Amino acid sequence: MTTRLYYADSYLTEFDARVVERAEDGRRVYLERTAFYPTSGGQPHDTGVLGDASVRDVIDEGERIAHVLDTPVNESTLTGRIDWPRRFDHMQQHTGQHVLSAVLEDLFGWATVSVHFGVDVSTLDVDVPTVTPDQVARAERRANEIVFENRPVTVSYEDAAEASGLRKASAREGTLRIVSIADLDRSACGGTHVRATGEIGAILIGKIDKVRQSARLEFVCGLRSVGRARADHDALARLAQSLSAAPNEVADLVARQSTRLKDAESRLRALETDLAARIARERYDGVQADDSGIRRVMERRASGSLDELRPLALATASLPRAVFVGAVESPAALLVAASDDSGFDAGRAIKAALVDAGGRGGGSARLAQGTLPSREALDRAIASIGGVR
Repeated sequence: MTTRLYYADSYLTEFDARVVERAEDGRRVYLERTAFYPTSGGQPHDTGVLGDASVRDVIDEGERIAHVLDTPVNESTLTGRIDWPRRFDHMQQHTGQHVLSAVLEDLFGWATVSVHFGVDVSTLDVDVPTVTPDQVARAERRANEIVFENRPVTVSYEDAAEASGLRKASAREGTLRIVSIADLDRSACGGTHVRATGEIGAILIGKIDKVRQSARLEFVCGLRSVGRARADHDALARLAQSLSAAPNEVADLVARQSTRLKDAESRLRALETDLAARIARERYDGVQADDSGIRRVMERRASGSLDELRPLALATASLPRAVFVGAVESPAALLVAASDDSGFDAGRAIKAALVDAGGRGGGSARLAQGTLPSREALDRAIASIGGVR
C-alpha cells in the first residue's frame, strides 16, 4: 500500500521514498510513500522528477500509486520533487471549485453533478437547464467575497457513518477525508487544497453551455484568472483601437454595426434575387425549347462555388418548363434545377450523371448538386444530363 503524503500536506514538494516495485524496464515505479497526486476526482496528476527521471503520469491503482517515468531508474531509494507551480495551480482550481459549488447551492439551491479540471479552464455542471447572466454575476461576486474573507480550509478524517453536514452525500464506507471551508462547505474529497480561501485568488466564471439537462459553467481561479483577464483586456483594446472607440463603447458600437450589416445583407440578397431573375429571363428567352418543350439554360464558370449559382438556378426553375445546369470547373462541381412543370427530376438526373463520372452528390427533384474529381469528369456529367459544354 502506498502512503499518500499529499493527503496530510498539500504543500509538501520534496520527499524521499523507498522503491518497492519496478515495471516496464524501470519506467513504471511504485514507492512506499509519495507526494505525487494521481489523476483522480477530475483533478489532473502532478508532474515533477523522481531521481533523475521526469514524472510523466501518476496513476491511482487503488491500494498503490504508479509513477510513469520518461527514463528508467535503478536506485532503491529516490528523491521526489513536485512541480510546484502546477500543483499550486491545481490547488487553486480545486478549492475554488468547492467555493463556487457551495455558493451556487447556497444562493440558488443548485447541486453540482460533475466537475472537470482542464489545462486552461475548468468546468462545473449544475442540475439546472439554464443559468442567467444575473445569476452568474451574483455567484461570482459572492464566491470572491469568500475568497477575500480568507476563510480557513481544513482537512479532517471522519467515519462515513457519522459524518454529517456534507454538501454531497458520499457512497464510501469507512474513513472519509473531509475538506472544510469555514462556515461554508464540508465535502468528502481526496484532492489537494490551499490552506485558506485567500490563496485561491480571483474566481472568474466564463461562458455557460447547455449539456443535456444541465448547465455547464466554465471557470478559472488564481493566476489563470489574471491570464484570462489580461487576454480579454488586450483583445478588447485591439478591437477598440480598430473601431477608433473607447473600450467601454465597443459593445454598443458592435451591436449597432451588426444591425446595419444584417440590414445591408438583407438588401443585398433582395438585389441578388432581382438580378438573378432578370438574367434568368434573358437566358431563358435566348434559348430554343427542345423536342419535349423544355428550355435548358447553362451557366459554366472557371472557379467559384455553387452557392454563387444557386440564385440563378432557382430563378430559372421558376420559369415555365425550364431546366438549369450550372457548373464550376475548379473545384469541379455541378448544380441542376428544374421547374415543377418540366417533368424533369434533377435529383435522379444528377445522381445518374455523377455515378457515371465518378462524382458524389444528390438532391431533390427540383434542386440537386454534386462534386466531381476532375474537369473531364465534369464534362461527362454535363453531357449525360444534356447540358451544353
